Amino acid sequence: MSSQRLTRRALIAGAGGAALAGPVFGQKLIDLGLPGGPSLRPLDPQFPGKGEMIVQRIRPPLLEAPMEVFRTGTITPNNRMFVRWNWPMPTEVSAAKHRVAVGGAVKAPVALTLDEIASAGETVEIVAINQCAGNGRGLSEPRVTGTQWGNGAMGCAKWTGVRLKDVLAKAGVAEGAKRVRFAGLDVPMTDGAPQFIKSIPIDIAMRDDVLVAWAMNDEPLPILHGFPLRIVVPGWFSTYWVKMLSTIEALSGEDESHYVAETYRWPTVAVKPGDKDFPTVPITAMPPRSFITSHADGATVALGKPLTLEGIAMGGDAGLAKVDLVGDGWEIPCTLGPDEHGPYAFRRWSVTLPSVSGDLTQIGTKAANSNGLTQPGELVWNPSGYARSVIERITLRAQ
Repeated sequence: MSSQRLTRRALIAGAGGAALAGPVFGQKLIDLGLPGGPSLRPLDPQFPGKGEMIVQRIRPPLLEAPMEVFRTGTITPNNRMFVRWNWPMPTEVSAAKHRVAVGGAVKAPVALTLDEIASAGETVEIVAINQCAGNGRGLSEPRVTGTQWGNGAMGCAKWTGVRLKDVLAKAGVAEGAKRVRFAGLDVPMTDGAPQFIKSIPIDIAMRDDVLVAWAMNDEPLPILHGFPLRIVVPGWFSTYWVKMLSTIEALSGEDESHYVAETYRWPTVAVKPGDKDFPTVPITAMPPRSFITSHADGATVALGKPLTLEGIAMGGDAGLAKVDLVGDGWEIPCTLGPDEHGPYAFRRWSVTLPSVSGDLTQIGTKAANSNGLTQPGELVWNPSGYARSVIERITLRAQ
């Protein structure tokens, strides 16, 4: 085995496995400012391998990054990346024993070791944003059901792995396959509940940037983020980024499983609270978003002095094209920082106002991507709070 193969194997296997110890409890709270319901969330217990996180749920863990995490830089550290599991996952996984079954509409089903997956093709690195489809759901008005996230159910990391299409080639995808479906090691909490399985169209599965990844920011995937392998679909919401990958299945027809055919869907027409029986399609690609991170809502700024605002933005499934600072009837172009990590990553922006003449009421930023998609000024409401992309506004007090 070559030194390159040894390096890749060491990266995915770590010390031979991963385990999750019990959480450590403390007593801190944060106010997410949610308009439709209780806003206080604990910042404890502290989970192993994590810094201070907003705890939305303990089991299975739902951990949100405080917005302060995004004040500088564009890469989210592993210990501050949000965590989202639908069902409980194993707290200990053996890399040596792990196998990924590749089957379905294939020529020859296989069960691959981690080393066989690492050897399936060239090693690929890509920086991409991982964002929950419900990120910002708690800010919806009227309130919707589901985890009441603030805006911290997102993060940007460098992912390392092999192309999914190279792993599929080990089994040979049959002619006419339409989708590729994934399952992990997480299991339903109750008998009869649907397993969390997701699928993507075959043309997406065959993209050069869709990965079976074993590393996150140059470290083996932490167990909370899917050790030993996860799917990475740049530009798409994280519901498709299946963790603790255990099966890959080529489908010759459509996917009728619960988390594709019945949920993680949104309306194709305008709806209002109480509407029923409207057509829906699966949530897939992310829209542009942007945030002011240098100042929190309600912060005080110096009257009569220059003011520099900074933040992050993303283009979603395309590169970021521009960001404008917007207020009531006005907008100012922002300066974009270097495009360091490609179209699927966060990018920083900044703008300096020459003098603060009074309160800056309900200001925000509007991002547009290279496909011409722009953040809307008003919330496009849907009953699941999916794919929030409205301009996020704050008010700064001058004194």
